[in-house]
Amino acid sequence: MVNGKIFYGWWIVVAAFLNLFLAVGVIFYGFPVFYPAFVSALGFNRGQVTQGFLLGFLIVGLPFGLLTGILIDRIGARAVILSGVGLIGFPLIAMGFMHHFWQYQILCIVEVIGYVLAGPISNQVLIAHWFHERRGRAMGYAYLGLGLGGAVAPPTINWLIRTVGWRHALEIVGSVILLVLFPVGLFLTRSTPADMGLHPDGAFAPVALEPPAAGGVFSVIGTAMRERNFWLILAGSALVIGAMNAVIQHFIFFLVSNGYSAVNASRILSILLLASLGGRVIVGYIADRFRKKNTMTLFYALLGAAIPILFLARQPVAAISFAVLFGFAMGADYMLIPLVTAECFGVKSLGKLLALIIAGYSIGQWMGPWIAGRIFDRYGSYDPAWKFMCGAALLGAAAIYAIRAPRATIMASPEALAIETPSAK
Repeated sequence: MVNGKIFYGWWIVVAAFLNLFLAVGVIFYGFPVFYPAFVSALGFNRGQVTQGFLLGFLIVGLPFGLLTGILIDRIGARAVILSGVGLIGFPLIAMGFMHHFWQYQILCIVEVIGYVLAGPISNQVLIAHWFHERRGRAMGYAYLGLGLGGAVAPPTINWLIRTVGWRHALEIVGSVILLVLFPVGLFLTRSTPADMGLHPDGAFAPVALEPPAAGGVFSVIGTAMRERNFWLILAGSALVIGAMNAVIQHFIFFLVSNGYSAVNASRILSILLLASLGGRVIVGYIADRFRKKNTMTLFYALLGAAIPILFLARQPVAAISFAVLFGFAMGADYMLIPLVTAECFGVKSLGKLLALIIAGYSIGQWMGPWIAGRIFDRYGSYDPAWKFMCGAALLGAAAIYAIRAPRATIMASPEALAIETPSAK
């Protein structure tokens, strides 16, 4: 509260919550519900249904991710998010009319561009600019949108498919995204506190920040890429998120192959995503009190350790136990990446660095499901895939743990880094 008024930054958290709910949560977790329809109605196999987004990230993920970071740092997150919303909503509507795999691939590529523009990069930078002391909590509340969107999407989309068919369901989802997020971007979102004459966290005076990074975009990126921490963040997040997404994207396929109905499988996926809500709130508070990389390591290791429970998934108790534990560990999936990156490198070039990191882990994000699909198509079982993903997640957690204490000589002064992590332990 500032002078009895709610700090506008919390309205930015609401905007980011809605962006992550619809543009990320519904797409990321709800879209796999359409996969069985694509297989049965269009003749796609399990490798192909995940190949569309994989090709999108391989072809346009890195260049558009970097472009997104540059645009955010130059024109602000608001305009970038608005552009991405259109490129998410309209392709979904167009998918309702597709008949061939090449059409699916093209629309997925456009969808990826929209996801990159309106998704994690823009919203993470948005929160990072509006908050400093309470950044972990603000990021946690915003990322509740991703988890809640994911929890709501599977049963809702499954109901839509059964009620109006998968084509009309795609059209409805795309239309809702456009009708909600365009007004949010236009009337609620502001890129920085300075746009409204405010300061981060609602402070009455400017927070002492690190000086602008020296050099242009390639100088900034080159400096970061020479740092061990950059590669550890990139590798660790890519491995863990790749494993996590492999489980999520194939979870309904997996449960159905183990005797569950599509409805019950969607319900268990919703339990998993509801459990992630608690993880997101708790991890935000922990991250504000302890070293962010240690918090990230703990949750990533817990996620990897939960995967072997899938070998017992024929038992409903085991499936639900996995959903609760894995979902809770997912609380740290994306939201700690910008916090650890800011802890290591500061915020002045956070957009550019997150663009590279997110582009990198996005390839892992969709490579994981593709690998799992290829393994199933070859062996007719998900067991080898789960062993592979368990190992990848634990290796990723080890990479995050190996991150060294932030160095003040990278992109921020010692004073700025002290402000970035006021209560690090």
